[in-house]
Amino acid sequence: MSNKNVGGPSAGPRPGQDGDAPLTAAGIASAVRAGELSAVEAVTAALARTAEIEPELHAFHEVWGEAALERAAEVDRLVAAGTELPLAGVPIGVKGVRGARSAAARALVAAGCVPVGATSVPGPGTPWQTWGLGRGGRTRNPWRADRTPGGSSAGSAAAVAAGLVPLATGSDGAGSVRIPAAWCGVFGLKVTNGLLPSPDRTGLAAPGVLARSAADMAAFWRAVSGSNGLPGPEDAALPLAAVWSDDLGFARPDREPAAIAHRAAERLAEAGVVRFVTDEPVRLADPGAAWQALRTPGADPAAAERVRADNDRRLAALFARVPLLLTPATPNPPHGHEGPGERYSTALTWAFNLSGHPAASIPAGFGADGCPVGLQVVAPHGAEPLLLAVAEAAERAAGLCAPSVTPVR
Repeated sequence: MSNKNVGGPSAGPRPGQDGDAPLTAAGIASAVRAGELSAVEAVTAALARTAEIEPELHAFHEVWGEAALERAAEVDRLVAAGTELPLAGVPIGVKGVRGARSAAARALVAAGCVPVGATSVPGPGTPWQTWGLGRGGRTRNPWRADRTPGGSSAGSAAAVAAGLVPLATGSDGAGSVRIPAAWCGVFGLKVTNGLLPSPDRTGLAAPGVLARSAADMAAFWRAVSGSNGLPGPEDAALPLAAVWSDDLGFARPDREPAAIAHRAAERLAEAGVVRFVTDEPVRLADPGAAWQALRTPGADPAAAERVRADNDRRLAALFARVPLLLTPATPNPPHGHEGPGERYSTALTWAFNLSGHPAASIPAGFGADGCPVGLQVVAPHGAEPLLLAVAEAAERAAGLCAPSVTPVR
């Protein structure tokens, strides 16, 4: 694998048909339900691609080949018996070795998904979380081997970006879904804090997903929220009023990722997805110290709660005027495997772990280093359908799609 560029724009193989772009989760499930593809075939293809790419990518801590094929065979039997499985036969990664126990993973399995392995998360040895440690070594960004994919949902993002699986679960305590989604060029969703079960004692972390398409992100949401009978993304009336902020009033983003994200936001406006409102600049208090205090056992939370309350008031006022806030997903491009230095890649994400708002990262383009950049979209509490509507319209109307990458071997 090259030390400079892990991949280019060429497509990877789809299940059962080499040379085409990887199938989406929705495409696999539709084919399995229609009898055009078996779940065993879909999972076998995912395992084969994983065996080919994983020795260089290190996206998985464990691969569950035998168990995955057994589950796929069970899915095929259920489909043949007429059981309705909206995500029948979809191979997925689950974040970390305990990921299969999460409420989100269980809901996806109930919908017909097949976990093929535990994706990598940060290992011991450093305090920073924007990296991953797979079974074979440090998880590599599929676009550049010398860069991290972000974290802590590192392996999930890398596996989805490289086409090993179309969906992978994640969790987001400070940006741990949105940062790797941005740096790997895929879609990432953090749901409203407290809406779905999370083992995090602080309440700062929420479940999420990494996906190659906005439609797959929506399919995840339907599976984990049970929202099949509720209004969906297609019911949102576009354009949606939005406010842009490149710094939230405290962050100091690098010029290039901020400009790329802003151009993506402009493309949404040009496509009629959003309508920007001239408004007062967004001014939040820097949440860094508050977040750290709330994560530190024994720390006095009083000052942190004052920051949280202040930002909550400001965000409530903002979302009373508009339904969307757009920012760069990260203030900086992917760092190397030696670590982020003094920069916090979480500067633009962790405010919404404190406030609990749902947020998504949408592919925005590429920096001069060849690595992807993400656009963050934030919505009011419980407004996941609005985020999904924006993501689907961004993909369809504005051309903000997850690019295909073939890691160099």
